[in-house]
Formats: sequence, C-alpha cells, structure tokens
Amino acid sequence: MSTKNYYQEKLAAHQLVKCYRIAPPRIQQYLAAELSYVLEKIKPGDKVLDLGCGFGRVMPELGQKASAVVGIDNSGASLMLAREKIRAVPNCSLVQANALHLSFKNHSFDVVICIQNGISAFHVDQKQLIKESLRVTKHEGIVLFASYADKFWKHRLEWFRMQADAKLLGEIDYEKTRDGIIICKDGFTATTVSPGQFLSITSDPGVTASIVEVDGSSIFCEVSPIPRR
Repeated sequence: MSTKNYYQEKLAAHQLVKCYRIAPPRIQQYLAAELSYVLEKIKPGDKVLDLGCGFGRVMPELGQKASAVVGIDNSGASLMLAREKIRAVPNCSLVQANALHLSFKNHSFDVVICIQNGISAFHVDQKQLIKESLRVTKHEGIVLFASYADKFWKHRLEWFRMQADAKLLGEIDYEKTRDGIIICKDGFTATTVSPGQFLSITSDPGVTASIVEVDGSSIFCEVSPIPRR
C-alpha cells in the first residue's frame, strides 16, 4: 500500500484515533504545545482553515478562539468521526477535499494551518501545497505549516514503534530508518521538512517566511503574503 493510501484506507478514522490514544507523555506534550502555538496566532473573529483535519482532533479548540473553522481531509471515514466531534461546535464545518485543489475563493481565510507534519504526510508537491494555501489566505493573514524538530527524533521514532506494535503501521525497517525518515516494510514512509527546506519552498516573490521552533519538538514555518501598498 502506498503511503498516500495509508491515510485514506488504513491510518484513518478509528485507527487514527488509536494513534493518539497510545501516544506517550512526551508526545502528548508535543501535541499540546503545537496546538497552543497555533491558538496564539488566532485572533477573535478570524476564519481558520485546518488542512488535514483528520477526525477533527483540534477543531473544537480552534472553534473556541476563531469565529469560523473549516476542516478539510481526503478521508471520508475520518470526516465521519470529525462530524461527531464538532457536533456541539456550531462554528465548525467540514469539507472532503484535496489540499492541492481547494474549492474556496481567493483570500477567504485569516489563518490556514497544516500541523502535525501534514506537509510531509500528504505526500504531495509541497511548493504547490503552500501556493494553494496562500491563494485562499487574506493579504493580512498567515499560513502555519509544522514539521518535526531534529532533536525530537527519538521521541517520534518511539511513538511510531508503538504504532507499529499496535498494528496501526507496518513493521519498521530499522536498517533503512534514519535521518528523520521512518520506513516501514509494507511501504509506508514518514518524512520531515527541515528549516532549510521550508525556506526553499517558500522563497517566491511576494511571500515572507520565518522559522520558529516550539517545545523542542516542532518546527513551524510561518508564511504570509507581503502586504500590498
């Protein structure tokens, strides 16, 4: 099975929920720190787009801060769970979509987020992904992409080992797994995006980008359109 199909057919819905349920304390800290950082960037009244929302893991918290939150994912099964999770949050909505081809109008959102290493997990053209995200972002808005910090490697690898032991992933090929890349024997591959790679894929004119490390676990690339005069 290809890595892309993993997130639609195997690592989706209840299986994806299990990944987070078995997460050890250091991973829970990482997830909480990542969400906290995103919430700091959202202002009351903002409209937020959550790329790769999965089962709606962070949408209720986003909905408490923003005026409206739209979550997209390509897994219908995950979105079915997400509908239950956001049922009591009226300002949250869901769309099944490909992040490279968003149906929203230009400049629709104040904040676009793609966290928990979604930029790698999607396995799409990363430069095009950022370009499409910027298209739907307001001129005064911000796009937040996150990947893993190098120093978090051992914690990330341990979490993936736990997922493999729980049969949520294939067996890890430790001979090939190194340098931020986790490879399973069934073909699943998990990569990361380094600060240098982030700056390379966000180097277009009309865009400003900066790198921030959070909690010693996440690397955030903050991308904004350069304001027009």
